[in-house]
Amino acid sequence: MTADRDPLAGLPGVLPAIAAAAPRHDREGTVPRNSLALLHQAGLAALTVPAALGGGGAGLRLAGQVIARVGAACPATALILAMQYLKQAALARSPAWPEHLQRLVGREAVEEGALINALRVEPELGSPTRGGLPATTARRSATGWVISGRKRYATGIGALRWLEVFGRTAEPEPRVGIFLVPAGAPGLRVVETWNHLGLRGSGSHDLVLEEVEIPEDHAIGLAPPGGPVLDPLQAVWNAVLVPAVYTGVARAARDWIVSFLRTRVPGSLGAPLATLPRVQEAVGGIEALLAANARIAEAVALATDAGAPPPAAEAGVLKAVLVENAVRAVEAATLLAGNHAHDRAFPLERHWRDVQCGRVHAPTADAAHLAAGRAALAEAVP
Repeated sequence: MTADRDPLAGLPGVLPAIAAAAPRHDREGTVPRNSLALLHQAGLAALTVPAALGGGGAGLRLAGQVIARVGAACPATALILAMQYLKQAALARSPAWPEHLQRLVGREAVEEGALINALRVEPELGSPTRGGLPATTARRSATGWVISGRKRYATGIGALRWLEVFGRTAEPEPRVGIFLVPAGAPGLRVVETWNHLGLRGSGSHDLVLEEVEIPEDHAIGLAPPGGPVLDPLQAVWNAVLVPAVYTGVARAARDWIVSFLRTRVPGSLGAPLATLPRVQEAVGGIEALLAANARIAEAVALATDAGAPPPAAEAGVLKAVLVENAVRAVEAATLLAGNHAHDRAFPLERHWRDVQCGRVHAPTADAAHLAAGRAALAEAVP
């Protein structure tokens, strides 16, 4: 990607097709592979891959802009892309990743649009952000590692090339870390469990690993449980990119309701609903929520790109605020639309379902508030 070229130049050309496909993927529960391929063709699958590997070398601000715009078109596509941006940026920063693996995963993203995601959640463990050892276990073999376990919510599993599997070693004193697994490795089995209210096209199924063999150097960052956080920026990137998906959904809901209110003329009123002061005030409330999200996300991203990211506890509560604002904006739009909001002939019903998923991403609001509260109470009072 040349320095004088707008890295987002190809985005407007692919968004209409991505948006047109979104209702079908929601209805059928299918992963939007064609939409992801369009993003690769537009040069966006490798946006956060280092420029030295041919990627965009983009920071958090630019990545967040793309995710919000794709989220307005198809949040399932945007969520898979957000995971790609998070992981590609993280592995480029990581001193634990072997250089040859960094180059391999990055170059495949550039040349082929290959996608990566982290698989961390398990049926018994839940999210590892709340503590506990994973049940997924890696034991030594003659040539490397053999991994067995089950992961939940493997977002994009039908479209991924690489899997970052969080697990522990089968050692007397187990270590935890990442095991890099190719998505086509023998012993992998997808169990189609994803049948949720929203983000139905994200393909967040279960993945079973049965004696999956990987080379020795595909075990990354192994360390005793509870060790130091190796990548403090991960929480900040997560706090911007994940809510960007749902801010995009809220933006799509806002655009639809504004068009609806401008053209809907009840016989009893004889004028568009948009002429009513109470409707104008309600739309103003939606505008306020979206404006706040835009400013917060931009400020956090700019500070992070400038080398001054907020601490993890602050990032967590900002993530919760951004998601809650998006949910509230869509809910306000549904109240304005009345019965039309519940009709599957219109997109607002899908937007409402999709935006609810924002609340379940880690850190959830309760965990974020708990961490921020503990941090505040531990500070010395001036």
